[in-house]
Amino acid sequence: MLEEIYTETKENMEKSIDSLKRDYKTLRTGKVSTSILDGIKIDYYGTPTELNQVASVLAPDATTIVISPWEKQLVSDIEKAINEANIGVNPNNDGEAVKLFFPPMTVDQRKEAAKHAKTMTDNAKVAIRNVRKHSNDRIKVLHKDKEITDDENKKALDEVQKITDSYVSKADDTFKTKEQEILTV
Repeated sequence: MLEEIYTETKENMEKSIDSLKRDYKTLRTGKVSTSILDGIKIDYYGTPTELNQVASVLAPDATTIVISPWEKQLVSDIEKAINEANIGVNPNNDGEAVKLFFPPMTVDQRKEAAKHAKTMTDNAKVAIRNVRKHSNDRIKVLHKDKEITDDENKKALDEVQKITDSYVSKADDTFKTKEQEILTV
C-alpha cells in the first residue's frame, strides 16, 4: 500500500515538472519559438482550432515567425487572432502568409521574462507540496485505521518528504537552466 502511495506521489510530482516545462515554452527567450503561438485558436468553419492545425508555423531565424495557412482565406482570421492574443508583436499580412517580426529583447524584457519564469516555478513547487500533503494525508489515514505501525508511519512520511525535496530541487534546477537561457544575450 505504501509503495503505491510513493509511486503515485512521484507520478503526480513528475506531472508538475512537465507542466512547468510546458509553461516555460510560452516565455520568450533570445531566440523566438513557435510555441509562443500555442493556445491561439482561430474560427475554422465554426470550430475553434489551434493555429498549427490550419497552417504551417515556422521560425526561419531568431526573430521571425512565418505562418502559412493551407487555405488562403484564413490569412485575415489568423492575423486577427494574433492581434487579439496580444503576444507583443503586430502581424504582417502579405496576402499569402502572416509574418511576425520580433525585435531583439531588451535587458528589461529579459529580466521580466526571468521573473515570470520564477513565478511559474513557484507555482509548480506549490503543486508539488500539494501532492505531498495529499500523500501524507493518505498515510495518516492508514495509520489511524491501524493498517500501518507507528514506525511505518514515520518512515512513510520521511520517504514522502525525500521525494518532495527531490522534485522541489528538480524544479529549481529547471528554473536555473531556463533563467540562464533567458538572460543570455
